Amino acid sequence: MVDFEQKEHYTAQDLVRIVSLLRDPVNGCPWDKEQTHQSIRANFIEETYEAVEAIDLNDAHLLEEELGDVLLQVALHCQMEAEKNVFDFDSVCDGICKKLIYRHPHVFGDTVAETTGEVLSNWEALKNAEKERTTAKSRLESVPAAFPALMRAAKVQKRAGAYGFAYPDAAAALADLESELAELKEAMASDEGVQWELGDVLFAAANLGRMLGQDSELALSQATTRFQNRVIACEEQAAVEGMALEQVSPDDLDRYWKAAKQTEQTPKG
Repeated sequence: MVDFEQKEHYTAQDLVRIVSLLRDPVNGCPWDKEQTHQSIRANFIEETYEAVEAIDLNDAHLLEEELGDVLLQVALHCQMEAEKNVFDFDSVCDGICKKLIYRHPHVFGDTVAETTGEVLSNWEALKNAEKERTTAKSRLESVPAAFPALMRAAKVQKRAGAYGFAYPDAAAALADLESELAELKEAMASDEGVQWELGDVLFAAANLGRMLGQDSELALSQATTRFQNRVIACEEQAAVEGMALEQVSPDDLDRYWKAAKQTEQTPKG
């Protein structure tokens, strides 16, 4: 048994201590001791998305729990590096505190920024200077390739826009999307380059979303949820009529689908 005093309430430093004990070579947990940055990479992503879902559900208690799970992932990664004397939880906290102070000169210094736009502009300029991103190559390649594809596309498009690679308005972006759809149809007809052209269509759609001031990643997620709910509604209606969903005729399925859509409320604006 490890030497640890249980308490009524714990702090961030207690979390660091607990994770250290879990990875103790002698008395630690067999699973925790075996983990590496790579082995728990997916866990970090999953826990983050679960926290995001709690935000979407507007569930404060669930968010509290999920943020704890995210913080555990941070503590685990820090502990792995602490064991190699590279960095630890305290140095990570030190780094983010210094970064926040540096990037908020309008709060901690003499810079004036009275609007959100000015704040974001200053933040980006300071970030580029800090990381020595002085070229298009350095700024575009700094967008993580591990981002969800639509999110990555929008960020790359936004940064490229600073160099003139942008449509003047949403109408022009829509025309580009229509052009890419035409090229996809041609590829489908010849059965050559379909994936290439499909990628161009999705990229153009993300660009249109950005020009419209919309979050394409969120838009697709919401569309997927709507599709999911409609399928479930169809299954429920089929059950009312004494059938399994796979037994429903195409005509009845279309009827169920239209009825499910009619129950939805299209947002205004």
